[in-house]
Amino acid sequence: MNNGNYGNDFQEKSKYIRGHLKGRGLDWENKPKIYKKYPNCPKTALPSPFHGKHSINVNITEIFKQRRSVRVFQELPVKIEQISYLLWASTGIQRNIGNFAFRTAPSAGALYPIETYILINNCQELDHGIYHYDIQNHSLDQIKEGKFSIPFAQGALDQRMVAMAPMVFIWTAIFQRSKWKYQQRTYRYIYLDAGHIAAHLSLAAIELGLGTCQIAAFYDNEINDLLNIDGEEESTLYLSVVGSP
Repeated sequence: MNNGNYGNDFQEKSKYIRGHLKGRGLDWENKPKIYKKYPNCPKTALPSPFHGKHSINVNITEIFKQRRSVRVFQELPVKIEQISYLLWASTGIQRNIGNFAFRTAPSAGALYPIETYILINNCQELDHGIYHYDIQNHSLDQIKEGKFSIPFAQGALDQRMVAMAPMVFIWTAIFQRSKWKYQQRTYRYIYLDAGHIAAHLSLAAIELGLGTCQIAAFYDNEINDLLNIDGEEESTLYLSVVGSP
């Protein structure tokens, strides 16, 4: 990058200024789809997020008090019931109004540009590998099989917790979903959307007796390559490790 002030430039150029906003119509016929599909990948149906959920029965105030970043985990597997609940609580479908499904975390314009992938390092019910969360069907698509804990840790600036955690969330953005409406302002909104989802995850994990640590330090292209995404139309924004403290 030749311009060392690109962050400052973006902040300035993406400001809304009174009297300078240009109205424009939306191209409804070309609105991007909000669900990514992997039709040729092996599918795993997830149990109901409320079935078999082992809550430690604390109220929301106690959950706020307990929230902290956890970087060291026991060598205990995550359970598929826990995975189901964490996926639903962070970004799953909460309610349906007409033909539209709203999710647990807010999104600018309800455009939902964020996709959720998970790396499974230790789960008795799931093989090692990289999975994509099919929100619409509350299921998992296995996009890669095998052990990827070391490559992901290397891609996350060699942070050991990524290799040691039984599970890692990876959030990406499909930019055009939001650009369709918000153009360049999109880049402000997608990071907010990812932050909402990560916050939901961190609190839901505490309810299950688990811990998380959110990660923004990673080599973008290395993580994108592991997910088989191009880094342009879709790119990684954020990660989080999950496990038993």
